[in-house]
Amino acid sequence: MKFKNVSIPRKYILIIVTIVTMVTIIVTLPNRKQVTALEKGLGYIVIPGQKILIKIQHWANEKIAFVFNTYEIQEQNKKLLAEVDELRYENKILQQYKKDNENLRSLLELDQKYPDYPKVGAQVIGKNPGNWFDVFLIDKGTNHNLDIDMVVMADSGLVGRIIEVGPNYSKVLSIIDDTSSVSAQVLRTNEVGVVRGDKILMNDGLCKVQHITMEAQMIQGDEMVTSHLGDIYPPGILIGTIKEIKTESHGLTKYALLEPAVDFQHLEEVLVINQVWKEKKPNLKESAK
Repeated sequence: MKFKNVSIPRKYILIIVTIVTMVTIIVTLPNRKQVTALEKGLGYIVIPGQKILIKIQHWANEKIAFVFNTYEIQEQNKKLLAEVDELRYENKILQQYKKDNENLRSLLELDQKYPDYPKVGAQVIGKNPGNWFDVFLIDKGTNHNLDIDMVVMADSGLVGRIIEVGPNYSKVLSIIDDTSSVSAQVLRTNEVGVVRGDKILMNDGLCKVQHITMEAQMIQGDEMVTSHLGDIYPPGILIGTIKEIKTESHGLTKYALLEPAVDFQHLEEVLVINQVWKEKKPNLKESAK
């Protein structure tokens, strides 16, 4: 708009119109009963705008709240994950303590089962490749008065014997190894046989009992222990349980499959009888004199 070459900016015109409109509304508000055409026009413009502004405000509030809630949830998750990791670690420690206590209790019971033999505890520190503890190392040696041919036990029975010894380690040959043989007898009938390791049977965790006479009364479920006839193993130590009895191919003798009393897939701690039995065993010639 121009008056005598005077130019008024449009924004000022808009401000003036708005002020006039507002004043008109305020002045006519107390006594009027009808809305003016101008007010109706403004309503068509202002109300939709307000609705849009309210929707935008709600949307913004939701997004802001979502962001803050997400951050808070993430922080809570971090704390919870840390607590879970700590509880898992503590649970593993407790499980290990429980397992160690069970192993120690088992060794204590084994020690009490054979009170006549002096023993020393040792931990398994290495083994030959494979699933079975047929040859393995323990953490005690000559520094602990251990020697070759000392007998090793675990769980509730016989493991094997020491075949090599160093200052702080010993190598153990177990009864499931194919080079091992143990003079044994049936606990129920005193019938004798020889428990040998076998490469094929070892895959099933079994041993073979040989030199059983055809007249032997051995049956499935019989327990076998070390006999008094051996030079290395003292008598009376549990070896295992008869699982099956068969006849040799030549038909003159029988043999049996024996399940050892020891779990040769899971060995952690053992007991060593720290005296050599053949040095303690009575000499027949000396006894005759």
